[in-house]
Amino acid sequence: MADKHMLENGGNDFAASLLDRNDCAGNKASDEPHDKNLWTRAEAHRWMPVLFAGTCLVYCARMTMPVCAVAMAATFGWNKIDTGLALGGFFWGYSCTQILGGHASDKIGGERVLFFSAISWSVVTAATPALRHLGSYTLALMTMARVLMGILQGVFFPSLASLIAQHAPEGEKNFLNSINQSGSSLGILLAGLLGSIMLDWYGWESVFYAAGFLSGFWVLLVWQCFLKGKVYPKQKERSKDSQSKNFSCSHLLSLLRKPCVRAMVFAHLCTCGTSYTLLSWMPTYFSDEYPHATTWMYNVFPWAAVIPVALCGGYLSDSLISQGYSVVFVRKSMQFIAMGVSSAFVLPLSFKLSFPIAVICISAAMVSLSFTSCGSSVNVQDLTPSRAGALFGFMNMLGAFTGVLMVSLSGYMIEVTQSWASVFTLISFVHCVGLAVFLYFGDAQRVDLKDSNSFALI
Repeated sequence: MADKHMLENGGNDFAASLLDRNDCAGNKASDEPHDKNLWTRAEAHRWMPVLFAGTCLVYCARMTMPVCAVAMAATFGWNKIDTGLALGGFFWGYSCTQILGGHASDKIGGERVLFFSAISWSVVTAATPALRHLGSYTLALMTMARVLMGILQGVFFPSLASLIAQHAPEGEKNFLNSINQSGSSLGILLAGLLGSIMLDWYGWESVFYAAGFLSGFWVLLVWQCFLKGKVYPKQKERSKDSQSKNFSCSHLLSLLRKPCVRAMVFAHLCTCGTSYTLLSWMPTYFSDEYPHATTWMYNVFPWAAVIPVALCGGYLSDSLISQGYSVVFVRKSMQFIAMGVSSAFVLPLSFKLSFPIAVICISAAMVSLSFTSCGSSVNVQDLTPSRAGALFGFMNMLGAFTGVLMVSLSGYMIEVTQSWASVFTLISFVHCVGLAVFLYFGDAQRVDLKDSNSFALI
């Protein structure tokens, strides 16, 4: 496809990637029509709001228990350890199905996996309040429900990666990925705002019912408008990719031997770890450092700022590629903003700042981080489109574990040093290391087709 016409040496020469931009644009335009599985631009634009709403609802459903944790703890008599056990169950389940979901999406189509997983976690979310009536073991039941939620939602983002890699035109991929980033932020925002209001007015059960039923409505919309009666191309029609669909450990190891793939995975792990750390500890930081500050400002403002900027980042990336800039140049530029620029806003938080400046810095850091959706996160669709789902699932699985480790390490550092400076220094250090690796080794040339003929020798 188009990416095999990118710069030959784009992996190690960031500046040289700009020189070949005109050839890149011309070759890309001539190749796209040959793939029968690509959406037309009209079809891509129809999918955009649907995927945006779906990603938003994924996070609304995911945030139900964190929003209701205090009320549920009071209802069931949980202590902090019990609450942490119930909340942490999600990530253990979430890590288990990343590769499986991506592999299934590569085999049968991401839209099908999205559909069936959304049905399942919609039912689980809406049914969670009923568990309180099944006996006295509410902690075990709620934890199991949380684990099951993680298992079912673990396939969602790998399926999205596979769907976009297989069907999105080259000029729409960045914007589609930015839509997912914005949808995630809107989901967190809505869960915090509307969920808190419903919690106060109608009780914690209403938050689960609302998220479950809205997700169910989204499932019906997808079925009625996109999947009902729709026959998608069989695997055998993907002639170039058909021999590489049987993803196995040998395939994964072969891909990981390539420096550009390892650099992409490493950068993704770094951004996942730092994002989880900021997301988990940001409310505690403001509560400790600014105890009398307005709560909604630091809970709402950063996520509200991310939504439009992430969309603009996707539009900017697609525009640069359409103007002839090489894909590798765009990927590295976006990742520089995500990790380099964000570090410039994170480091000042190590010092004593006024509350408005601190909110601006954390918001700017989160906004900058959102550009990773046009950098390392979408790079998997450049390098291995035939296995984008499975490889992205592998990346996300490791990213979840990295996030848990960094969140735990940050808590230990805060407890030992009695200072937040160590945490923000750690985040900046991780960003700088990940960025350096990606800038030096990163590439955007497709590597899965080259290896498909050599897998038999492994």
